[in-house]
Amino acid sequence: MHIIQEEIGLPKVTVTPVAKGADHSAVVTIGPLPPGYGMTLGNALRRGLLSSLPGAAVTSIRVSGTQHEYATVKGVRESVLDLSLLIKQIKMRKHNKDMEVVTLEGKGPKALLAGDIKASSDIEILNPDLELAHLEKGANIKLDLTVEKGVGFSPAAERNKKQNEPGLIHIDAIFSPVEKVRFDVSEMRVGQRTNLEKLTMEVVTNGSLSAEEAVRFASQLLSNYFNYFGMDKEKVEQEFMADFTRTSQVMPEAERTNSKESYTPIEILNFSPRTLNALINAGVGSIEQLTKCSKATLSNFRGFGAKALDEVEKTLATRGLKLADDDLDAA
Repeated sequence: MHIIQEEIGLPKVTVTPVAKGADHSAVVTIGPLPPGYGMTLGNALRRGLLSSLPGAAVTSIRVSGTQHEYATVKGVRESVLDLSLLIKQIKMRKHNKDMEVVTLEGKGPKALLAGDIKASSDIEILNPDLELAHLEKGANIKLDLTVEKGVGFSPAAERNKKQNEPGLIHIDAIFSPVEKVRFDVSEMRVGQRTNLEKLTMEVVTNGSLSAEEAVRFASQLLSNYFNYFGMDKEKVEQEFMADFTRTSQVMPEAERTNSKESYTPIEILNFSPRTLNALINAGVGSIEQLTKCSKATLSNFRGFGAKALDEVEKTLATRGLKLADDDLDAA
């Protein structure tokens, strides 16, 4: 991690659903980040989300009584080509990788829906109200749909070369469960640093994966590839890589006397908003200033109570720091 993170603290990740009770659409934010890292992470995650997540789709259909996609079925409003286009809109979740053939059949007058598909418990139809065919009185139709689990996009022409059977109609399959990814990089400030960045990413899936699961999968995938460049060897220029154990140690006495020269924003301590506001309003904006305050000094701050004092002491203790003694403050 960039050494700047020692100064500004670890980035925070938040996931906010766009609609209440719907996990297929969410806004993911991460920050603060060093300059340029918002675009770097946003581009990589977007590429992984759109191209590499597994999903399920119909890869071929067989309509009884027809031999090609340009045929029609008596009493059915849609042609076979129309049916294949509508079938592409079916959203589904498949739990294992095995190919499965499901059936859709009906007798008119009736409107066939995606929910009418007869499938095993391994397949879940996520948009059962999708209308696929409209049958007139006396009409009947039967379709066999091949459902597979895969990654990315699979063109029909490629599969048609490998498996060219009479009556089997291959269709383009879009396996990706991610329907939309949009990201934005905005400026962010921590203490006196104003050139930091925040990445905001909107992710929409078809419901087979939650937006949070999609981002997690893409990040794990990218991490595995980046590990190859690390080659599992010791770090190069290790002192320029972020190491938060260095900042958690108590400062030597010689450094403590020169602490006026350093300024570490208290925002990296992740205080509650009430505690943070009370400190900033009292003019305490850095860790160095905070460690020079005693309990009595903090208690005199407006809006700073016993809970805030306890929070400050515990947080400083995790970094090997503590407040000034009351007698030193009085002196």
